[in-house]
This record gives sequence, structure tokens and C-alpha cells, in this order.
Amino acid sequence: MQFERDFFIGAATAAHQVEGNNIHSDYWAQEHMAHTDFLEPSGDADDHYNRYEEDIRLMAGAGLNAYRFSIEWARIEPEEGKFEEKELEHYRDVIRACRENGLEPIVTLLHFTSPKWLISKGGWESEETPGYFARYVRYVIEGVGKELNYVCTINEANMGVQVAAIAKRYMRQMQAKMQSGKTDGTVQMGLNLEKMMANQQAAEKERMEIFGVAKTECFTSPRTPHGDELVAEAHKAARAAIREIAPHIQVGLTLSLHDIQALPGGEENAAKEWEEEFTHYLPAIEGDDFLGVQNYTRTRMDASGSLPVPEGAELTRMDYEFYPEALGHVIRKVARDFKGTLLVTENGIATDDDSRRVAFIEAALEGVGGCIAEGIPVKGYMYWSLMDNFEWQKGYSMRFGLIAVDRKSQKRIPKPSLGVLGNYAKISRR
Repeated sequence: MQFERDFFIGAATAAHQVEGNNIHSDYWAQEHMAHTDFLEPSGDADDHYNRYEEDIRLMAGAGLNAYRFSIEWARIEPEEGKFEEKELEHYRDVIRACRENGLEPIVTLLHFTSPKWLISKGGWESEETPGYFARYVRYVIEGVGKELNYVCTINEANMGVQVAAIAKRYMRQMQAKMQSGKTDGTVQMGLNLEKMMANQQAAEKERMEIFGVAKTECFTSPRTPHGDELVAEAHKAARAAIREIAPHIQVGLTLSLHDIQALPGGEENAAKEWEEEFTHYLPAIEGDDFLGVQNYTRTRMDASGSLPVPEGAELTRMDYEFYPEALGHVIRKVARDFKGTLLVTENGIATDDDSRRVAFIEAALEGVGGCIAEGIPVKGYMYWSLMDNFEWQKGYSMRFGLIAVDRKSQKRIPKPSLGVLGNYAKISRR
């Protein structure tokens, strides 16, 4: 499979998962609660905050030509209205390191984590949050916008809706005593729902002490329909600010999307699921320059709803079905309604067997190539993730990375999959 020379082939990270010591964020506070839902705290993570140059050189050396990373709002604005120029300078340095090593920086302005103070003021269910977010975005773009061409405002804008649906389904399973002992494998992030439910009451009191609210409305908390509207408003406000300050920037958001497949009798359920996951966001993203497509697996549906993974199917460490063909299916489906450029901003697999990671990447890129051959405007592919990292509530147990990281020494150990992915970019440059 050969792509055009200007096709982006890279890897993605999120600040909180790799930088370490994100002490002013809502997640850091939750990780250190006595009644936490997290298996372990993030701590130093991969120390990417200090080692970003080494990591960027590893990407460039392997042949990659793009790096998607996030700017951490809690670092930029650790206290309400107090902006840290030295932190913005840090991200300016990351952008420059990308440029110096031939990588296109693709920046995400919100990747799940928020400043702790925002959650104390109502978080992502507050009418004020879109304005706060736009103010932060304006500060960042005024500082580094000239050096960027691609900006994702919000990562997986639909995640809170997906978490709400999974939580409801999990509660039904609990009530029916049908609990399998495994976290539901249909939400595309690391959650620990069983522990969340057990901790709920004790954590309410502790949250009141830490945040000043009994219920923390974080970005990945189960979201109400109104909260979903506020996320859309935040995106539109950020987009307007970016276009005012730096009109050359291509702007969009990313969505967590499943390859939703209808079995006989499941057509209505599948259509409803796709509407909740994707099509109801079309008014918010109308006019965006691109859409970030994020996919890991498929969901099969019949008349009763979503079905378990097929008997005997290969599973990833996240309990997803190993199904790289999903990406091409999702791209085709998205392209029916969204007519702008598509960027695959996340696609990957948690596995300890790197040969399966290689197979996943090769099959996924085969699907991307097929979509391009059909005339769909796909601009790039970002594998998730560059490094084994902090997979949210699941801690460091899930290994998605192209690079292994020794947790004690922080030594980087590139896996064969890094070179395999880089070869696609090298071939395209010939």
C-alpha cells in the first residue's frame, strides 16, 4: 500500500497520559482520592513533558511524518483566569521540535482532562464552560497559532454520551445479576465501571471535600443531553476563535466511532446507535475543515440491541474484538454525510504481542487505502498510541504503544511496529 507524499502517517498521544505530574487537572485529583476509581495514579507517566525531544526523534527516525498531541488546559490555566506563559512556551517548543524533525504537529486542545477549578464550577454541565473553553483556546492560538496548520478542538466530543449509555447498560446487568466480571468492551477508553459503582457513595463525600461538589461533571462523566449540547457549543466557540485569530488553520474535532453492523432485525437499533454516536453531531461540525475519525472495533446489533463479541473471536487486552477492518467501514459511512477532509486521529490495539499490532496496522491501512481509491478525502492516519502509557482508570496495564517504556528508568524501547508504520511513510516519499 502506497500513499501520496502529503499523506500524514504518524502517532498520537494525550498530554495527561504521557507527560506526567499534571497536578492541576481534575484527573490528577481523582487519581489521588481515597475512594478512587483508578487502579493507580498517573505519577510521572512517560515523562514526555521532559523527554518530548527524544520521543519526537524516535518518530522521525522511524519515518513518521506527523505527531498528534494535546495541549493541557490545566497546565495553561491552573487557576481560573491565571495563564502560565512558561507552559505555553513549553508547547511552542514541542511544536518547533516537530518542525525541526519533519513532523507535522496536529494539536488537540482538550483531550479529556480539564482544570480542577472548572469542575468545581460545574464542569461540563455548566452553561459557563463553553465560554471558559473559548477563552483558553484564544490564549493558546494567539500564542502558537502561527506555527500550526491543524487543530482538533475537542477529543471524542461524544465520549460522555457513550459513557452514559454504557453506565445504564451496566446497571441493568448488575440488577439482573448478569455481571460478567469484565468492563464493557464497547467504550473506546479505559474505564473501570465495577470499581466506580462500588465507590459511588463514599466518593461523593470525598468529592465534596476536594472539588466542592458531590458530583464531578468531568468531560468523560456520563453526560446529559444538555451537557452534550454544551460540548457542541464549546466546539463552535473555539472554532470561531481559531478562525478569527488564525484563519489559515484547518479546524475540526474528533469522534469515537464504532463500525456498527446490523444483523437481521437489528437495522432500527443500528440506525439509532449511529445517530447518537455520529449523525446528531452534524449540525455542530457543519463547516469544519476536517473530522477526526477514531475507531478501534465494531459493534454488532440485532433486535435486542448490541451483541457480545462473537464466540471464539480474538480479543485485545481492552476486551475489544480484534477487527481492524472496522476503520475502512467507518470512514465510508462517515463520508456519506460529512463532506470535508477526514483524518484518522486514533486507531490502534492494546496487546502484548507486537506481531498482532503489526497485523492490525497493516489491515487498517489497507482499509484506508481502499477508501482513498474510492475518492474519499482521507488526509492521514495517526496510530494510537506512540507509547505504552496511562490508560486512564485502567492505569498502565493496557499497552497500545509503538514504543515500550520501562516504568522505572523511563527508557524507550521501540517495537517492530514502529518501524512497520514508518515504512509506509518512507515508501510514500520515494
